Order: sequence, then C-alpha cells, then structure tokens
Amino acid sequence: MKILGESNEKTSIIDSLNYSKSFDDYISLLNQVERLKTKLTKHGYIDTSIESITKQNDSLFEAKLYLGDKVNRIRIYLKSNFKETYPNLINSTKGEDYIDLEITEIESYLDNLNAKVAELGDPFSTLQLINLSKLKPNLIIADLKIVSNQKRRIDNIIIKGYDKFPMSYVKHFLKLKTGKSFNLNAIKKKVELLNELRFASKIKDPEVLFTQDSTTLYIYVEKTKTNNFDGFLGFGTNESTNKIEFDGYLDLRLINNLNYGETLNLFYKSDEIDQQTFKVDADIPYLFSTPIGIQVGLKIFRKDSTFLNANQYAKVNYQINTQHKIGIGIATTNSTNLLASDTDILNDYTTNYYTLQYNYTRTQPLDPLFPINFWFDFSSSFGNRDNNLGKQKQSVFSFDTYKIFNLNNKNSIYTRLNGATLTSNDYLDNELFRFGGINSIRGFEENSLVANLYGVINTEYRYRLSNSIYVHSVFDAAYFEHKLSNNKEKLFGFGFGLGLLTNAGLFRLNYSSGKSESRPFKLSDSKVHLSLTATF
Repeated sequence: MKILGESNEKTSIIDSLNYSKSFDDYISLLNQVERLKTKLTKHGYIDTSIESITKQNDSLFEAKLYLGDKVNRIRIYLKSNFKETYPNLINSTKGEDYIDLEITEIESYLDNLNAKVAELGDPFSTLQLINLSKLKPNLIIADLKIVSNQKRRIDNIIIKGYDKFPMSYVKHFLKLKTGKSFNLNAIKKKVELLNELRFASKIKDPEVLFTQDSTTLYIYVEKTKTNNFDGFLGFGTNESTNKIEFDGYLDLRLINNLNYGETLNLFYKSDEIDQQTFKVDADIPYLFSTPIGIQVGLKIFRKDSTFLNANQYAKVNYQINTQHKIGIGIATTNSTNLLASDTDILNDYTTNYYTLQYNYTRTQPLDPLFPINFWFDFSSSFGNRDNNLGKQKQSVFSFDTYKIFNLNNKNSIYTRLNGATLTSNDYLDNELFRFGGINSIRGFEENSLVANLYGVINTEYRYRLSNSIYVHSVFDAAYFEHKLSNNKEKLFGFGFGLGLLTNAGLFRLNYSSGKSESRPFKLSDSKVHLSLTATF
C-alpha cells in the first residue's frame, strides 16, 4: 500500500510515521489506514480524513488522506461541578477555569487524570472531551466531562489462604481499614508489605468484588516457617593448659505460634571462661488491636564464682510504619557479689533505669541468604545505681547497625558497627560490658573483653558461589576503655568464613584470629566457630 497526502509536504509527514506497507489481506490494510488516521489526529492533524482507497493493480493499493492544518494546542474548560468535586486535582493557570496543553499531551494527561479520580474512590469513572471547536487555526477548545459512578469504599476485607492471619496487622501494619476510599493501586503497594513480615507472605495480587452496594477486598496470604534455632560450637586452645576448650550458645526464637505476630526468644550461652548467660524475652505487637505493643524480658549473667547479675525490663513499643519503631520502658538490675566480701570494684548494687529505643529495618525479602539489608538500633537509659556506697547517677547508650552494599548479583560488602558506653562517676567490675566472640569482634574468646566504653566494626567481603553458598573475608577492629584498670586498647580480628543454606538451615563456619596492640599475632590463638540457624 502507498499512502499520499494532499501535498508532497503532507505525504512526507505521513511517511515519517513509518507505517506498514505490506499486508496479507485487505482487512489488515484497512486497519492500518485507520490506525494511521488516529496517530495523525494525536499529532495535531485533527481534520484528518480518508479521501479514498483505490486498487492500482493486483498487488498495490493507494490511499489518499486529507490532513489539513496542524493544531498545536488545546484549551480544556473545566465544568464547575468538576472543580467542586475535585478541588485539588487540577491546578489551572492563574486560577482560570481552563488549562492549556500541547496537543500531543492530551492522551497521557487524561489517562493520568482519570487514574487520580479512580484513586479518590471512583474506579469506574471516565473522562470525555466534548464540544470541540477551533478558537484559532492552531488552537482548539473543548469541555471536560466526567462520567462518574458511585464512589467506592472498602466495606469488607477477607484474608484467603491464612485464615488466622492477625487482623491487627491489616489495620496497623498494612494500614488497610474498612470505610476508607477504594484505591486499587495504593492497596497493591500496601499488600506488597506482606513480604516484609517474617511469618507471612503474599501469594498473589489482591482481588476486589464489586456489588451494587458493597466493595469486598480479598488478600491472599500464606503462613511461612519463622521459628528458628540458632547455635554454634566453638573451640580453641587454652593459653595456660594448651588444651582444646569448647564453648557455644543456644538461641531459640518462636514467632507467631499463637497467630498474634508475637515473638518469644530464649537464649543461653556458656563460654570457655566459665561465664553463663540466660535470657528470655517476649514481644507482643498491636496489643488489643492498637498500634501499641509490649515487650518484657529477663536476663541473668553469671561470672564463674564472682558475681551474678539479674536484669528485668519492660517496654511499650509503637510501630510508626513498616520500618520505624520506637519504644519507652523501664529496666532494673540486681547484682550479687558471690565472693566472701565486698570491695571497691565488686559490690552488690541495684540500678533502675528509664529507657528509650529507636529501631529501623529495611529488608530485601527476595534474598534468602541475607533477608535484611539495613538495620539500625539505638537505645539510651538514664537512672541511678544504689549500693552501700550511696546513690550514683548513671546513663547508658548503645547502638547496633549494619548495612549490606550489593555490588552486583555475586559480590557484596557487609559492614556492621556496634558499641556501648556507661557514664558514671565511679565504676564496678560487675556492671561493665562484656563483649568479644562470633557476634562481636571475632578471633577473641566469648565475652572475654571488659569495658565501660567500646566500639566494634565488622567487615566482610562476600562472594556468592551460588544462591545458597557464599564465602567471605573477616576483618574486624575494636576500641575499648576500662576505667578500673585505666586501660585503653585497640583490637583486630582477621580470618575467613563460609555460609551454606541447606534444608536444615543456614550453616556458617568462621576461622579467625585476633590480636591487640600489646599482644602479637599467634596462629595458635585462632578460633573456629560453627553455627547453624535452622528454621521450622
């Protein structure tokens, strides 16, 4: 087919649209001419018409089109009822009751405008331009008409697939409520947040049932395995006895077993320098279907036959949104000196603190190896310590943050920074921080380092051998201060590791060695840590 305009200039304009020129049948040829006419109209040739389609020979047809003059702009007048119904939807120039557009912008503008109207609860609305006429050779005018239907609100929300899904998460986590205006695009974005939950995930996009007088939203969810058991076995050579010593821990986390989104943590650790830690913690979100949750816990720490610390705490948490959470609470610690007599640095005491905490979490749910991309947690505590020496004002600040920098599909860099500081006029040995080991600075014995102030940075270069196996380097550094011994020191840890995602869980192996400024590097001081995080 060959298509001509009313002049050589107009024929050149038609040719610039690169229309198809070969067809299998006559119907396809006619459809192409109609599509070309529509395209010319959108480009401003609104007078375009098909003059004729004639057969030249057995294999050639000739079509003649009349384009007329090109119109560059359109002025759309807004009906008063449109501006009253949607006062903030259109910003007309200088407060006039019309808007001016390039002719090529009409289709996309009306599509976007119609989408905004739908977002305001009228998904079946349509927009039309009526009363079109030419005001000037290059300007046409038209009236904007909206064909509106009944505004829709969410009347009912039904969960499919996981019938016992906690509805408090629908209301406060997804922020979907009955009575709110229906906006399908916004609903889809909110439902995507299900993939950030540890105990549930989205099966498919939500669906909607419209009836004459109601709107029912169906959300498809499945319950996922979230309980996990984490533990490790570590061994190294004792410097004094030259014998191999073992240490390890157990971390059990039970999530959403009662279908309230609750979390129960049970932690026990026994390390190679005769220290035991026991901790139990319960976190219940959205209590009584409110955005408020509570968290209570008990932690017991025993240092051989030297002292015993028992810490109790309770917090009220508020989930601002899916990523931000704040909490406020109280904490009490009772410490008992297990030695025969008190000293200036080891004494029975009781502390009472008011605490404030902030937490930020950003996930990458499609990555089974590293599901959390960014984590930040900061807490501050203010209160008093009481013992037979009197009352002492104290404050504690602690933080823990890590970030994964994804360089590409196989390479990433992991960085973690954590630390704490205790501010007081004087210090007791049994109130200082204990750190070191696989979850702190690697290459050192578990909880073997004591400080009133410390900071640790962990770095790993990670390389994925597959979707379930990765290897990584270990380079850690730390700084700490110990006021009782007037000691300040820098520490370093070096090594490598392996991670393997199996059917049983995530298996990790770390080989690392530590050194300090006062202690040279010794291969015999190296630590090997094995851990397994099993999900069930």
